[in-house]
Amino acid sequence: MFGPDHPLIIQGDGSILLDAHHARADEARAAIGPYAEVVSAPEHVHTYRLSAISVWNALALGRDASDVKIDLGRFARFGMPSNVLADIDAWVGRYGKIRLVGDPGAGRLRLEVSDKALAMELARTPKLAALLTPEEGDGAFTLDALHRGEVKWALIRLGYPVEDHAGYAPSEPLTFSLKEGQGFTLRDYQRLALESFLAAGAGAGGHGVVVLPCGAGKTLLGVAAAQRVGASTLVVATSEAAVQQWKREFTLRSDLPEDSIGVYTARKKDVRPVTLATYSVLTLRRGNDLPHLSLFRARPFGLVIYDEVHLLPAPVFRMTASLQAVRRLGLTATLLREDGREEDVFALIGPKRFDVPWKTLERQSHIASAECREVRVPLDATTRALYAQAEPTQRFRIAAEAPAKDEVVRGILAKHPTRPALVMGVYVRQLERLAAALGAPLVTGATPAAKREALYESFRKGEVRCLVLSRVGSFALDLPAASLAVEVSGTYGSRQEEAQRLGRILRPKEETALFITVVARDTVEQDLAHRRQRFLAEQGYRYEVEDLAVGSRPG
Repeated sequence: MFGPDHPLIIQGDGSILLDAHHARADEARAAIGPYAEVVSAPEHVHTYRLSAISVWNALALGRDASDVKIDLGRFARFGMPSNVLADIDAWVGRYGKIRLVGDPGAGRLRLEVSDKALAMELARTPKLAALLTPEEGDGAFTLDALHRGEVKWALIRLGYPVEDHAGYAPSEPLTFSLKEGQGFTLRDYQRLALESFLAAGAGAGGHGVVVLPCGAGKTLLGVAAAQRVGASTLVVATSEAAVQQWKREFTLRSDLPEDSIGVYTARKKDVRPVTLATYSVLTLRRGNDLPHLSLFRARPFGLVIYDEVHLLPAPVFRMTASLQAVRRLGLTATLLREDGREEDVFALIGPKRFDVPWKTLERQSHIASAECREVRVPLDATTRALYAQAEPTQRFRIAAEAPAKDEVVRGILAKHPTRPALVMGVYVRQLERLAAALGAPLVTGATPAAKREALYESFRKGEVRCLVLSRVGSFALDLPAASLAVEVSGTYGSRQEEAQRLGRILRPKEETALFITVVARDTVEQDLAHRRQRFLAEQGYRYEVEDLAVGSRPG
């Protein structure tokens, strides 16, 4: 496909094709990695995409602007399209035009604009004019330190990233040590990620996003970041189960006293030097108020860690705008947002500081190898008739809950009796039916937290071999022994959910993990399953498809 000497084809739409088998593929991948995001990485041809955000991420990491075209162009088989060159020039030209400086503790900051015409444009933009006070002369404004994030957010919407050198406000100190050498040690990629986050001092380091695969130890990385920053820390996570996982990790991996760790959830509200909160409690409304946001003002936190930052809800985005004087670490397996608002993460949390491909860590045995399969099940006559007569909006659920799936799931578990298994879905009625048929415990959002944690612990100890899980099992659930996941229903076409569910079985283990999706054949669910699988295919995972006849069992 490609010429013998150059492994890349750079196309006019900004996509970059890499021949994964080329002798110079690794060299080219290392060269383009800082400037382009991976779109897909199947067996033979990997696809990357250039964008303003990907180029700005590279510049924020200290890459020299003059190197962008050089590093990309020296591997290009057919050269670089002129419009791509022009786009790169435009993106690079916008970076560094606006700098934010000053002491956030002083109450006022200074926005320096290197281009006179741009300064005039900002002064005439209503959203910004209300927040910025022009200084005498050209190209500078002052602003209230509380509006720091709001200004950065507005500017990136205009297409101008801000180099934020304003630093951080004083915070409450926190001193503790990691228990390295006592059953664990930080892996090389975790150390690199930590140093990338902290790099370049208070002005440029200490805010940004680390992208690591599920099962690669993002929670441990967060604990290490809190230790290195040495300041009181707030962790915001997706669920109470995730909060408990963070508490376990702080307790097991450090000598931080347990009474220094507070939990702030719907059931308990305790603010300590390390406080673990859920997104849901922080976004709980009473009328027009978000009363729990006072948590952020309860003590001078020096670090906020956003777990699964790609899921950051809009209200937390808004309050993050007022937290720019605090170090911010986003952790995620993918920066993919279904709403396409990745630039919000860049503006308010910070640039991507570090990432590593899933398959790279699999080859290094840091996460488990995995096989992915899709089993297509025909609907029985009654369900098929019900599906055909239903309104289009109802057909997905009818297909997802198809009773024909039950026997298939039993067959899968019977074929793998020694594998600790998770059966995962979204519809409680279906999961109740399966739990009863399998004789397995069911965990849903209605399961009391204490019972839920007891079941998880029984699974970890091997006392329970199978758990049936609703959406509570899709994110931030630490069950290292799990090696089989059977997905019986999902949230429409959510690629994030598919990736997270595979992540539940990727803790390192000797055997190959097995991820099986059971879908209703010739229905809208089958169509959406293809979309769900796309993110994992982009990471290099292949799905084998087994199409069952009526009454047959999976092979």
